[in-house]
Amino acid sequence: MLRALVHQLWGSYSCMLFVNANHRINEQGMDFKQIDAEWNWDNFLILEAIIASFLYLSVPSLAEFPIWNFWGILFCLILHIGISEPLYYWTHRLLHSSTLFHQYHWLHHSSKVLHPFTAGHATLLEHMLLCVVIGIPILGTTLLGYGSIILMYGYLLVFDFLQCLAHCNVEVFPSHLFDTFPLLKYLVRTPTYHNLHHTNMRTNFCLFMPLYDKLWKTMNTKSWELQREISSRTKRRVPDFVFLAHVVDIMSAQHSPFVFRSFNSIPFSTKLVLFPMWPFTFMAMLVMWARAKTFLFNFYHLRGKLHHTWVVPRFGFQYFLPFATDGINNHIEDAILRADKLGVEVISLAALNKNEALNGGGTLFIKKLPNLRVRVVHGNTLTAAVILHEIPQDVKEVFLTGATSKLGRAVALYLARKKVKVLMLTLSTERFTKIQKEAPAECQQYLFQVTKYQAAQHCKTWIIGKWTTPREQYWAPSGTHFHQFVVPPIIPFRQDCTYGNLAAMRLPDDVEGLGSCEYTMGRGVVHACHAGGVVHFLQGWKHHEVGAINVDQIDVVWEAALKNGLKPV
Repeated sequence: MLRALVHQLWGSYSCMLFVNANHRINEQGMDFKQIDAEWNWDNFLILEAIIASFLYLSVPSLAEFPIWNFWGILFCLILHIGISEPLYYWTHRLLHSSTLFHQYHWLHHSSKVLHPFTAGHATLLEHMLLCVVIGIPILGTTLLGYGSIILMYGYLLVFDFLQCLAHCNVEVFPSHLFDTFPLLKYLVRTPTYHNLHHTNMRTNFCLFMPLYDKLWKTMNTKSWELQREISSRTKRRVPDFVFLAHVVDIMSAQHSPFVFRSFNSIPFSTKLVLFPMWPFTFMAMLVMWARAKTFLFNFYHLRGKLHHTWVVPRFGFQYFLPFATDGINNHIEDAILRADKLGVEVISLAALNKNEALNGGGTLFIKKLPNLRVRVVHGNTLTAAVILHEIPQDVKEVFLTGATSKLGRAVALYLARKKVKVLMLTLSTERFTKIQKEAPAECQQYLFQVTKYQAAQHCKTWIIGKWTTPREQYWAPSGTHFHQFVVPPIIPFRQDCTYGNLAAMRLPDDVEGLGSCEYTMGRGVVHACHAGGVVHFLQGWKHHEVGAINVDQIDVVWEAALKNGLKPV
């Protein structure tokens, strides 16, 4: 468990882009293919635990170890430097021979972007050889009579720590450390040093000490120059597109690459294993509320352009607290200004970040910041298009909740133009009348105000834009399909009905470095508002998309999405 914890902590750190983005060595993203390939990275821990258990049962005297023995630590160090290090060097170098590499070592090098879990991604032969390398210092010291409990646990944990460090893809050592103590260049394998081995496989074979590469002339001459460059880097590549998201709730906050990478690579669903972490996540939420700023969450590349997801450090429920409104808008405004200063071309607002009651669908920022170069996009035009294209063409009547919202208004007006009867659920006659008057005169007759769910008891197409309770869903007739654009999605209460997912689109096939699922979306699928921002960017449109949805643009945006390779789900 302790060894797995070391790997997990390093894995979390490796994925904390908001902490280490400036010092990442390989700036490509880790895709689903690599994550799947490394899914069982911890098999070597199970293997070594079995071997250790066998030895413990076979040698009863191991149970009588003292807790600490100074000479044991010294002899272990001598055996590691004198035997394990050179043994690993030559074994590793031999595995890179043309005969053995493709049989036994290719698996480890198949990971393009290093991660602490990559350290355990290897063939059975490599794991067995590593058992020998690890076993020599521990068993040798034990046979000399200087074994101890701290030696056994300490050596293994330090070994794992250094392995994870070398594979973390983040340069953690400042270059001035090696200027002050030049000897460290031969004693410390930095992440940059080992990363170079994965790009130039004829150099940097050592385990932890580059001294052996120096002795046998396989040290990459760029090792320390590149280490200096990366460790002193203060800026990173500017994103071309930013999706500004927010946290949904405490459970889904654990659906992050820096919590569990594998869990983040599949669509979010509540799992029992997450509940013990709820108190810690709750405390993190309080800290974020008090101290955090908008941060970089993940990224991917599309056609040579860098796409970021930034997260406003606020949870869904906080958007409905009246006293929190100004603070949230300040976070969003700061993110927009930061994007504008960096030279980002498009920033797309997610879900509650463009809430009408919060900032008028983004209009607040455009009015306040009239000289913005970055285009602010709410993406609702494509969201409306996705919802509308899910509705079968032969439908003649729909029931619409959230009918006077931005999306509800656009959906109602579009369907009225198609001569579809729309039952608009709203208690406000004033709002209904205002929307009805926006429709062409010959289409206004297709819009009807209703004030109760009972009015839809014979309608089998429900479009849900406002949270609907199980009791309210009861009024839908059997066989009803629930389309929805409400966040979070409604509970699928009715077994005799079907439920659609939130509006979404699949990113183009040529997306690169994507290894994170967006909330409940499938792999490669993003919310329609995210996709709407991507389309806006790919099309090179120069206008802001904020406020009310332009119904005339719904088909235009839909066609643009398809033209650029996005696909309906």
